[in-house]
Amino acid sequence: MEEKDKLDKIVEARLKLKARFEEKMKDTPSVSDPRPMGTGETNRHGMPKLPIGQIKTVKWPVLDLGFKPDVSLLQWKLIIDGEVENPVELSWRDFMDLPQTEDVSDFHCVTTWSRMDVPWKGVKLADLAALVVPKPTATHVLCHAYDKYTTNLSLEEALKEDVLLVHTADEKPLERDHGGPVRMITPQLYAWKGSKWIKRIEFLPKNKLGFWEERGYSNTAYPWRNDRYS
Repeated sequence: MEEKDKLDKIVEARLKLKARFEEKMKDTPSVSDPRPMGTGETNRHGMPKLPIGQIKTVKWPVLDLGFKPDVSLLQWKLIIDGEVENPVELSWRDFMDLPQTEDVSDFHCVTTWSRMDVPWKGVKLADLAALVVPKPTATHVLCHAYDKYTTNLSLEEALKEDVLLVHTADEKPLERDHGGPVRMITPQLYAWKGSKWIKRIEFLPKNKLGFWEERGYSNTAYPWRNDRYS
């Protein structure tokens, strides 16, 4: 009964969040751009599958800041705090006890490669938000990583259904090189918006630039607008 009650509360809170941000989500370029730039069949959001300036790859190149944190499952924690009603600190077991989502989506790197149809498993950021209940003042999140990396997202982007914190890719535990044990994925944005080795999600009352955004990368990062740099 306790597990069912927890799930019911998450579902109820997620529906409230959806109602609060649904119109803003519909207006974002990754789902409503009248002239998206790219080629190929359309994806689930009606965008061309391959964004402008991208090349398909089968390999998964490794990009980082020159330091790959080695975080064991016993050491790993996820803090979710800031402008929320119920801040939490999740252990690996807590994280795995949350509703798990399997999805297939594309991965677009700003360095011009795209890896298509990657099978993922993890937890929706929307479900994590439902757990902590963002305050009405919350408008953005800043994601923090174990390697000190940060990146920002508006809530209308962060709460989309295919934004996940993944622990599995290609039906295998997420490798350390790619951000394991847990990283965020943002299929509708360039991949730097999805923090590797994620350790904290901070809800904010206003936008705050992250590591690459402070160094000239786009604040919004829409692949179908070639929105790479500010």
